[in-house]
Amino acid sequence: MATAALSRGARSGLPLLAAGAEAASAPASRAFQSTGVRRMGAHAHDEPYYVHAKHMYNLHRMKHQQLKVSLAVLAAVGTGVGVPVPQLSSKGEAARSNQAERSVPMAMALRRVLLPLLLFLVILVLRPQSCCVASDGGGGEPAEFEIPRDGSVLELDESNFEAAVRAADFLFVDFYAPWCGHCKRLAPQLDEAAVALAGLSTPVVVAKVNADKYRKLGSKYGVDGFPTLILFYHGVLSEYTGSRKADLLVENLKKLVAPDVSVLESDSSIKGFVEAAGINFPLFIGFGMDESLIVEYGAKYKKKAWFSIAKDFSEDMMVVYDFDKSPALVSVNPKYNEHSVFYGPFEGTFLEDFIRQSQLPVTVPVDRETVKLLKDDGRKVVLTILEDESDENSPQLIKVLRSAANANHDLVFGYVGVKQWEEFTETFDVKVPQLPKIIVWDTKEEYEVVEGSESLREGDYGSQVSRFLDGYREGRTIKKKVGRGSPTLLGLNAIYILVFLVAVLVVLMYFSAQGEEDHQPRRGRAHED
Repeated sequence: MATAALSRGARSGLPLLAAGAEAASAPASRAFQSTGVRRMGAHAHDEPYYVHAKHMYNLHRMKHQQLKVSLAVLAAVGTGVGVPVPQLSSKGEAARSNQAERSVPMAMALRRVLLPLLLFLVILVLRPQSCCVASDGGGGEPAEFEIPRDGSVLELDESNFEAAVRAADFLFVDFYAPWCGHCKRLAPQLDEAAVALAGLSTPVVVAKVNADKYRKLGSKYGVDGFPTLILFYHGVLSEYTGSRKADLLVENLKKLVAPDVSVLESDSSIKGFVEAAGINFPLFIGFGMDESLIVEYGAKYKKKAWFSIAKDFSEDMMVVYDFDKSPALVSVNPKYNEHSVFYGPFEGTFLEDFIRQSQLPVTVPVDRETVKLLKDDGRKVVLTILEDESDENSPQLIKVLRSAANANHDLVFGYVGVKQWEEFTETFDVKVPQLPKIIVWDTKEEYEVVEGSESLREGDYGSQVSRFLDGYREGRTIKKKVGRGSPTLLGLNAIYILVFLVAVLVVLMYFSAQGEEDHQPRRGRAHED
């Protein structure tokens, strides 16, 4: 607005500048002057609405004077009521003129000239200040993202995602698509887990991003399927592939945000560490050990186990964890109520072998969760297939397998019931009359059976398992392919049956449509004949 006024004033005032300068020969000082005028009776000229200033400074001395501008100029220009005329002051005594009055045309000419000049000066004075304020306000860091503490799941997008990553020490993000069925089933689990994660001593914030809508954001973090779960640990991302059930999700993330190796200074801190760890993961406590010995493995196996060093402990702890000297590394698997002790040597691969093998129970109940651990372990699995794990004879056989596992650490011993996981057991060409069946599985594509020792008869399980292991060590085995037996139609995976039926239906519909097309022209020609 000020710029427009300046332009209009310049166009209208410049033609009158010459006449105004010639007539204004004395310095002046006046207050507000109205833009309106009124007729003063018998006077020979018009008088302004407000009182005239009696004296004016010479215009030719303005360059030697200091100009003081009141901010009232802005209000006057905005309302159009009055025009402030500058208060002029000089360093010396200013000569005063005794001229009484000026004509209205001359006053209007001066107003038209001085108003644009005043506006121009105001702009020059205020513009640098405005720039400084804008610079201070807009040149700093963006406002911090507010993290809610009520355990709600945040909905993020491209405008606030990076700010959320900076604001949260631990941010767990679900990259989802609205049409994804797995994502819909995951949503209530995340809602439940978010409340528990917000209440941890090290809180974890749960958020979600519609990666189908914000594809650039998903592509930036390598999202190529839904849902994709990523944990941002102080801005560093790590993809999460663990359980998606609310309780296990909380346990997994609680472990991931904990230190790689916790340092315990007393019996009470040892008890607190064990209680906080829960029962879903194995624990390793190094009594009297140097932290440097296991810090590498604490980081390497962070997703699979808890690690700690006990610097100070009493004999009561030695009794509880059943060791008689230190240094000693105690492995505790609370889920299976198992524990073992390692006294060394702590050099070479011995320590890591103990840590890796102790992450599994001595005998592994094979299910959808533990089969992943078996594949990660790398050892071959002596797998015993039962008809039913809850059968009255099963505990006796499992006890024998436990004894065999303690004597053969290069192998993993596991068991699975047909009734517990039929789909899995069928890939090993299982026939119920031959159960229990014992094989050696490489956790990939092949398994081996020992000639004459495929099935276990009820009775002396110990000697039968020993003969099987001897035959395996001696190489008296037959290799077979997983899932390459001769299953019947009822033994096929349900999804393959469904695909087969759909394919048959499509073929039938195709030939049916072809038959109708061939029949239609013939009927038409017969009608014409």
